[in-house]
Amino acid sequence: MMDSNLDKIIYKALEGAELEKEEIVELLLLDKEDDLNKLFGAARRIRSREFGNKIFLYGFVYFSNYCRNGCSFCYSRKSNEIERYRKNTEDIMDIAVKLKEAGVNLIDLTMGEDPYYHSSGFEDVLEAVVRTKKEMDIPLMISPGVVEYDLIDRFKSSGVEWYALYQETHNRRLFKDLRKNQNYDKRMDTKLYAKNIGMLLEEGIMVGVGEKIEDIADSILEMKSMKADQVRVMTFVPQEGIPLQASAENDEYLELKTIAVLRLVCQKSLIPASLDIEGIDGLKPRIDSGANVITSIIPPSEGLHGVAQSCKDIDDGNRSVVTVEKILDSMGLKAATNMEYKEHIDQRMVQHV
Repeated sequence: MMDSNLDKIIYKALEGAELEKEEIVELLLLDKEDDLNKLFGAARRIRSREFGNKIFLYGFVYFSNYCRNGCSFCYSRKSNEIERYRKNTEDIMDIAVKLKEAGVNLIDLTMGEDPYYHSSGFEDVLEAVVRTKKEMDIPLMISPGVVEYDLIDRFKSSGVEWYALYQETHNRRLFKDLRKNQNYDKRMDTKLYAKNIGMLLEEGIMVGVGEKIEDIADSILEMKSMKADQVRVMTFVPQEGIPLQASAENDEYLELKTIAVLRLVCQKSLIPASLDIEGIDGLKPRIDSGANVITSIIPPSEGLHGVAQSCKDIDDGNRSVVTVEKILDSMGLKAATNMEYKEHIDQRMVQHV
């Protein structure tokens, strides 16, 4: 017998029924330990039903932290005085080899919106993509920001499976504050074009940036409506030189609750647990909340930065496959094989046709 509205909402999700916005808001507002345990437990049940005990691992190559934008939340924003770098094709290849040998299922090629690449036609990036696909035969995600459609066509024809482009929020007013002087619709249309031509899409939001709970609920429903193949949430982390400050009323469980609700709403989508927020210490709670992908695995001593936290746990080697696998093993979970990951994305691509 169900003795609370929470039990009814969770039962509804477990039965595969769509949740209403008001129900999502109620879940995001939970604050009692017993209620949170029910939410996280339901998310794990759905993940187990859809994916078994497999967790996917993503290697991260942030190959340029130059950027033409002035996003109020980003360490690599154009005006910030930071150590800049731009990796060449050989550097990217060397890092990709190390990541594949370590056992990742996918390599995420990420950059700021580097003016050099935008003015040179991304030829260096395309060369790295072609060589990585040819020499390593590993799935790739590209995160180049907003680019023209013909370049997206070239990425797809070069074998890139995933296009990642985060809106951060689907509240247009807040978007304007976060992504200064950027066009909401152009950003949205760019990612939808990539999806419409058959690429897998990752969409994401940020919390702790002044949003309301209703905004998060709207974003969750929007990501479901978009049929994004991977959906993510990350907590804003203030760093030196970033004008945006963390919300004074930020809920320390908000990211975890959002991961869990994403799992209840977008049951067949991949949901990341990023190592870029709290490092390796934040992995277990995110997996316990229903995530089934571990992102931002970065090899040490390669001069790479993270995004949310530029240096957290990188050069001490704690963002490694070995460390991650030990934690997964202690939780009764296992890192997926490359074959298992390819089977999953092949199934998703068939659904796009």
